[in-house]
Amino acid sequence: NPPLIRPQADDPAYILSKHHGGSWLGGVDAPDGDVVLLAALGLESHVELGGQTLHGWYENVGQIDNLPHEWFVANGPEQIVFAQYATLLGDRLGEKRAAKQLRVWCSWYSLYTNIREEQLLHILNDLGDLPFDVFQIDDGWQKAIGDWEANEKFPSGMEYLAARIHATGRNPGLWLAPLLVVPSSSLFRQHPDWLLHDEKGGLVSAGFNWNEPLYALDTTHPAALDWLAALMKKVRAWGYDYLKLDFLYAGALPGKRHKDMPREAAYRHGLKVMREAMGEAYFLTCGAPILPSLGLCDGMRVGPDVASAWNNPTESDWLYNFSGLGTRNAIRTSLNRLWLDPLVHTDPDVVYFRTRNNRMTDEQTQLLQDLALITGYKATSDLPSWLTPTEREALKEFFNAQPGIQRTGRYTFLIDDREVDFSEMSNLPKPVPRWFGELWSWLASSPTILRARNWYINRMASRNAK
Repeated sequence: NPPLIRPQADDPAYILSKHHGGSWLGGVDAPDGDVVLLAALGLESHVELGGQTLHGWYENVGQIDNLPHEWFVANGPEQIVFAQYATLLGDRLGEKRAAKQLRVWCSWYSLYTNIREEQLLHILNDLGDLPFDVFQIDDGWQKAIGDWEANEKFPSGMEYLAARIHATGRNPGLWLAPLLVVPSSSLFRQHPDWLLHDEKGGLVSAGFNWNEPLYALDTTHPAALDWLAALMKKVRAWGYDYLKLDFLYAGALPGKRHKDMPREAAYRHGLKVMREAMGEAYFLTCGAPILPSLGLCDGMRVGPDVASAWNNPTESDWLYNFSGLGTRNAIRTSLNRLWLDPLVHTDPDVVYFRTRNNRMTDEQTQLLQDLALITGYKATSDLPSWLTPTEREALKEFFNAQPGIQRTGRYTFLIDDREVDFSEMSNLPKPVPRWFGELWSWLASSPTILRARNWYINRMASRNAK
């Protein structure tokens, strides 16, 4: 991955490792069909596979993070082993799941940042009797990343829009990225001391988006924590009952913090402050470190963004980045995180019913819908005006459905009496030649190239929004 976007793709502390590895846990298939699992019960932990051996370690040996440096080691049937692990995590980190999973309409996957007040009110009216519990406003309403006030596209303000949503009997939802800051924001200019720095005093990169470098808020800085709490209280006072907090990985990046605290413990501390400030709002984490978030959120996005295309060859094939957007990547990752369900609502991202601006086949669209039925987390961004009468009726039936779900294998399920097989998802594409991947990574390291890429994406999104 290009250095500019590495923090968004994986943990930068390990992204250049030559071994297969992952945060907190690793598992391998045993010859007898069982699974061998090595899994941490604390934070700041990593597992790598060297040859036929799993190696695990904690980063913060000698530091205090209020969690023991324990491991869970098991050999047995996959579903049983992971269920045991989930129980142990729940004992240590807690379980925080709202009693009810909410049915969500989200603005992102049809309109992206091209949203405005009048347009969203029109969509809200067009939803009519479609069974949505939440009307969620995504990225595009704020002045800047770090300046969480309504921009000029929302002249009546966010409180007004929340009241209009409430009037339809739905819960207002709002997207924020509270742990990110961009240079164009007033927060960046006024409080540079709130940001995460490296050992030399420079700012730690959190990636590149919105045509700007991204930087991270230091969640150990007392003033930054006060600001986060005030932000959560503000959006709750506006009337938003469902909060989607995105790009949360920024709070756990390696760096030198105001208070000497292990990085995932620091992230969890910041998350706890926000959780307490938002009260009983439904809290969905996105782009979040998994273990440090458990016990504090109701729902968790467990994969990358879906898209109206099955695969994104630029990310998956050329850069071999499976955290990049694309429906196939999203389904594959989400399937392997379903074991989290006892601890948190697992969100596999939105489903599609529209054929307009949808490049997936009917079979691919159905697989995405099936995964949402399995998790129970149902959301879409389909605009009512884009749906044919048949598609609208199918969407309505889907959001009202409560089928019986039975898992019959790693990638196989019964939905009522219908067999669903995701086995094809386990196959990774063949990587391109190394020289080509390195060339593409070098080209994509340029901010100019990334800005051109963002311009193209926004241009296509603007066309879709018309």
